[in-house]
Formats: sequence, structure tokens, C-alpha cells
Amino acid sequence: MKREDILHLADLARIELTEQEVERFSKEFDSILGYVASIKDLASQASPEEKLGVVSNVLREDEDPHAPDLYTEDLLAAAPDRVGRYVRVKKILGG
Repeated sequence: MKREDILHLADLARIELTEQEVERFSKEFDSILGYVASIKDLASQASPEEKLGVVSNVLREDEDPHAPDLYTEDLLAAAPDRVGRYVRVKKILGG
């Protein structure tokens, strides 16, 4: 990997690197990328069946569901704050 690429990645990650670290990482990145490429080659050679393995549905059928609102009040009573039938949560997004 080129020195500029390493410095760009460090800038994106907001990491300050010394010159020695830049030199070390340039060698390490080449080794890591080579390893990833060899794993990618092995994965592409496997057939789809080998990649997925046996696929089966592990979910049960929806039979005999409980009555609507059977547990709603108990669940809402355990919430720290509520508005009617909803749990009130702290606003974390602007807008």
C-alpha cells in the first residue's frame, strides 16, 4: 500500500501515525491484503451448497396465539415512562 493511502486511512480513522508506524503499516497492509485475497479465492471456488450448508426452517407455526392485549398492560407497567399504550423513550435523533 502506498504511503498516501495509509495516511488517508489514518485521517479517516482520526489516528495520528508516526513515520515508523506508516512504514510498518505499509508492509503489514500488503501482507493482510494478500491473505484476504487468498481467502476470497478459496471462497469463490466452493460450490453454493458448500457455502450455505443445510438450510432448514427452524421457526414454529403460529398456532394458538394469545388473546390481543393479554400482556400489554403488564409490559407497559414495567416501562419507566409511557404515553397511553406506548413506551416513552428519550429523543436521540434531531429533526
